[in-house]
This record gives sequence, C-alpha cells and structure tokens, in this order.
Amino acid sequence: MAEEGYRVTLNVYDLSQGLARQLSTSFLGKAIEGIWHTGIVVYGNEYFFGGGIQHLPAGSTPYGTPLKVVELGVTHVPKDVFEMYLQEINPRYLPETYSLLTHNCNNFSNEVAQFLVGATIPDYILQLPNEVMSSPMGSLFLPMIQNLETTLKSGGVPQVPQFRPTTVSPASNFASVTTQKSSTAPNSSTEKKAIPSKEVAKGKEEDKKTENAVSASEKAAAASNGVVKIL
Repeated sequence: MAEEGYRVTLNVYDLSQGLARQLSTSFLGKAIEGIWHTGIVVYGNEYFFGGGIQHLPAGSTPYGTPLKVVELGVTHVPKDVFEMYLQEINPRYLPETYSLLTHNCNNFSNEVAQFLVGATIPDYILQLPNEVMSSPMGSLFLPMIQNLETTLKSGGVPQVPQFRPTTVSPASNFASVTTQKSSTAPNSSTEKKAIPSKEVAKGKEEDKKTENAVSASEKAAAASNGVVKIL
C-alpha cells in the first residue's frame, strides 16, 4: 500500500448545521456559509484537533456526516512516520493552546495536509475567523466565541442553539377583550324587567283610586243636574 500511496481527504463539517447561512446576513451584515470544523482522513482514521490531537476510525467522529469531502491528494508517508510527526507537534496542539480565532482545528488540518501531500486546505475555511471578526457586528460575538472555545478545548461538540420565538396572536387577544367588554355591557331588556312587583301593585292601586274618584264626581254632577247615570 505504501508504494501506491494513501488517499488523503478533508472532512468538512458545519457546526451551525445551516444556521450560519440562514442568519449571518442579518446578524453579521455579511453572508457566512458555515462555522467550519475539519478533520484529515488518512490510514482509515480521521485526525482532528479539539481537546488535544485526536483520532477515531473514519466515519465515527461525534461530528456526524461531513457536509463536504475535499480531495487533498495521495501521500506516500508511512503511518508510523506520520504518528511520529504527530508526537512532535503535539506540544503545540494541547487543549490549553486551542483558540477558535487563531489556533483551531482548521489550522491543525492545514498543517497536517502540508506534511502529508504538500497542499493546503481551502482558503475560505482558514479565513472564516477573519470574516466574522471583520464584519460590522463581529465584536458582539466574542462571548459566544469564548463559550465555543471552552467546549472545543474539552473535546466536546458544540450544540446548535434552538430558536423558539414566543408568538402572540392578536386575534386571540382581541377576542378576549371583546368578551370582557360584552360581559360588562348593561342589558337594557333585563333592566326593564327588573321593576319590583310591589311597585307595580302600588301603581295599579293608585290608578283604581283615581278612577273611583272620577266616577264619584261624575255622579254628583249628574245628580245636581237631575240626571241619573246608571253604571
């Protein structure tokens, strides 16, 4: 296999899982395609830098399925020589030396690619920190960057934030207000029926007295005129 060489590829992952592409223009004022993490795949393993230099069987890293696989070339460097090289550069790639802006997994992949095949990884990956920090709102992302560094230094995989905006339905609010207003509005028909029965009886009694008084006066007038009215 050493005579034929070993295929070297670059696995490219988007740590934002598409959110950077969707939201970067609004938040940063410029388009960012992804928050890139990379690993070098060779000798059946994937090598990457997080909580120190790490390697796992290809396809079994915690980053899932790569968004892109970039062909870097073929190396004739034997695996044991490569492992000696990793031991040599290990002091420069310890967890405490990790910096998301200046010394990250992509810088490691770039250095390893140059050692194996004499090529560099794509420039858009290496320039991502500069693009973010040079954007109009880049400085506001420093707290988030520091949190990401803490996670990546420990060898963890950052979790994608979940956006669950709270929405208020104007229609439902309006309905509740309308209900409240209608419940407090006076009911004229009900109020009209609410006259006490005692007052009604009293009114009828007074009407009867008036009627009797009128009848008596009529009788007296008729008697004085010599006319008798039969009721």
